[in-house]
Amino acid sequence: MFKIGVGPSSSHTLGPWKAALHCMQQIQDEMGIVHIEKIQIKLYGSLAKTGKGHGTDMAVLMGLLGEDPIKTDTSLIIDKIDAIKKNAVISLYNTEHKIAFNYESNLLFLKDQSLPHHPNALQFIVTLNGVDKIYTYYSIGGGFIEEDANASDAGVKVIASDAGVKVITDVPFDFYTTDELLHWCMKTGMSISDIVFENEKSILEEAKINRQLDAIWDTMLNCMYKGCLTEGILPGGLFVRRRAFELNKQLTKEAAFKDVTEWMRLVKNGGQDFSYILDCVSCFALAVNEENANFGRVVTAPTNGAAGVVPAVLMYAQLFCNKNTEIDIRKFLMTASAVGILFKSGATISAAMGGCQAEIGVSSAMAAAALTELLGGNQKQCLMAAEIAMEHHLGLTCDPVGGLVQIPCIERNSMGAIKAITAAQLALQSKPDFAVVSLDKVIKTMWNTALDMSVKYKETADGGLAIQIPIALAEC
Repeated sequence: MFKIGVGPSSSHTLGPWKAALHCMQQIQDEMGIVHIEKIQIKLYGSLAKTGKGHGTDMAVLMGLLGEDPIKTDTSLIIDKIDAIKKNAVISLYNTEHKIAFNYESNLLFLKDQSLPHHPNALQFIVTLNGVDKIYTYYSIGGGFIEEDANASDAGVKVIASDAGVKVITDVPFDFYTTDELLHWCMKTGMSISDIVFENEKSILEEAKINRQLDAIWDTMLNCMYKGCLTEGILPGGLFVRRRAFELNKQLTKEAAFKDVTEWMRLVKNGGQDFSYILDCVSCFALAVNEENANFGRVVTAPTNGAAGVVPAVLMYAQLFCNKNTEIDIRKFLMTASAVGILFKSGATISAAMGGCQAEIGVSSAMAAAALTELLGGNQKQCLMAAEIAMEHHLGLTCDPVGGLVQIPCIERNSMGAIKAITAAQLALQSKPDFAVVSLDKVIKTMWNTALDMSVKYKETADGGLAIQIPIALAEC
């Protein structure tokens, strides 16, 4: 659920990047990269319509280069892409093998075409020893990808898993619905985070799980910190000015600090009144998604476009609720992931499938449940908090202006974070047994709403705010 990668979009940037890497790895395993003579990439549907604004073109090329989205130097992405465009040559998969590559003719944005399985589709037509082979992928949200195992046989799909990850479906407490999750919680007496932890231990050693959870939070925190210290205009042609920088200056009263620890202490000691805390949470969320919009390193939570909600609420828990131990942080992330899994299983976390309710709505539900557990809520209250958060995001459309993950996406993360905190407080003061609406019902409602929603409100930039604001986009 939490994947470290590069902004601005998990489905339009991270997913296509991973698809290109997977394609190259397959060819390397089958016959070797040196046999590639030509590559043409076709982007379909939503990937084509918002591809440039979401950096899909750059992500695919970075994948072909063999760059790792977790480790690549994000400050060099633009230079690498510019070199490919200028020289019309690309080096494949960290080898010395180079092929001719014309950005205009070898990378096609097919805005009026789509493939049946998912709106986010892309194909690699690879010429190998004079023979064309087609590799078809779907970016299904949150950085997850699926591969069409046989492009000529629609319907044959296989999950393209991360390299090196041991895939196990036989976990001790498997769940796909809220009722199933609650069953295990009630039977064992374990918290939601404990259920997730036991399942993870079927795949990884305990020490490695903790290291990975810590790495996730470190990435979130560093992104937030960097976003608060960076000023200027975001790329893409909307001329959106970063706001976290100025807001952070006000919150810290422009006091000096040398590192992230001192910064956190300064913010924590800045006040406890309602307006101050609201400003802090908003600042945290804005900072993350301004970094995301600037092709920075973020964590899908559950997506890049909604990456600011979970870290903002977790920072709130640490600074203003004194839930700041390593165990607190790990529990928060595991509980949040459980709720994300419920939505991914029962609905979608792809805005191209479900609108922004599938991104900001899900992230708010994840954060609400996790905060509730940290603040002492029981399992039912945690899931009630998730239900409350999502219920008030139902029907939220995805209408990115200019196809960029900026307006209204950045502000929506602040709103999602505040709603998560409110939902947690409501749940903590409520008795879930008397609740009329369950989380499972809300998930089903969200999916039905997604099916009914017009495609122009699903990450196509064809409706909503996207067509109300006239702009002239610069090249990203």
